[in-house]
Amino acid sequence: MSKKNANFAADLVAGIEPAPQNAPARRPGIGASVLAGRESRLAELATGSVVSRTHELVDPARCRMWVGHNREYAMLNEDRCSDLIESIKAQGKQEMPAIVRRVKDDPDFDYEVICGARRHWTITWLRAHNYPDYRFLIDIRSLTDEEAFRLADIENRARDDITDLERARDYLRALDAYYEGRQKVMAERINVSESWLSRYLDLARLPAELMVAFARPQDLRIKHVTAIKPLLKPEDRKMRVFAEAARIAGDGAEGCEKKPVPDIIRALALAADPPKRSGSPKKSGKAETVHSNEGKPLLKVEAIDRKGVKLTLLTRGGGTRAEAEAALRTLLDQHWAD
Repeated sequence: MSKKNANFAADLVAGIEPAPQNAPARRPGIGASVLAGRESRLAELATGSVVSRTHELVDPARCRMWVGHNREYAMLNEDRCSDLIESIKAQGKQEMPAIVRRVKDDPDFDYEVICGARRHWTITWLRAHNYPDYRFLIDIRSLTDEEAFRLADIENRARDDITDLERARDYLRALDAYYEGRQKVMAERINVSESWLSRYLDLARLPAELMVAFARPQDLRIKHVTAIKPLLKPEDRKMRVFAEAARIAGDGAEGCEKKPVPDIIRALALAADPPKRSGSPKKSGKAETVHSNEGKPLLKVEAIDRKGVKLTLLTRGGGTRAEAEAALRTLLDQHWAD
């Protein structure tokens, strides 16, 4: 045995058996360091300062999506996962494990995915497209449903690849499933403000009669809720909005070009409060916009007082010059004495 190996063995023995009383003191060597490091690691695990994780490489077909997952798996496709596909191909493997928990009630699956739907979809796609050796890297946890919801929310909250509507619907489901409908309790548990959570819940609660107007509902953002929600009160305005939404949906079914979300919202708002008469502003103390018969803004009446009428021509509103001239003539007839 070489001197180096002999010293290593002696260090291991010294770490197990106490040295004789008169034995000379030994300088700690490799073996002693190994044992000390192992003892330190065990102590950290025992105190909870370090958490041991179990990572495995598995067949993605043995993993199902958790029913409470906040991403709509059916909406995933090659385009939405293109960045991940290229990353895994470049690295030759999946770098970040998906978070799963064990399944006990289904012989077809061993795990269900709490966080990592895109990773699961991507590995499955790659295995079917010339990379059959790729396996799904998982981090196995023991979690309650409420813990799983909060963990998935934290992981996905800052991601741009999950839509506001997906997140909103997940929050609305969780509100009743885990927090007994108590919005304040839920906001505290996921560490957000009530007003922030309320905007997402408002988005998820938009009625189906209105949502039909949007060919791609996933394009709706929480910023749009502030413009849409007031259109649903009172009842007569809501009915006009629903009728316009049905008309827009009908146009889409006939193959018409899909409108951007802001254009749809403007059309719904115009249906909620149609102009009284072409070329005539509403009479109130606030600035009023004059629209064409097609709803295109022509000019804005800023103020009407004893000195005259102050207005702004909306040259980029989409109306024609003839329509603007007609609106101006109407204003002249109303406010210019012969």
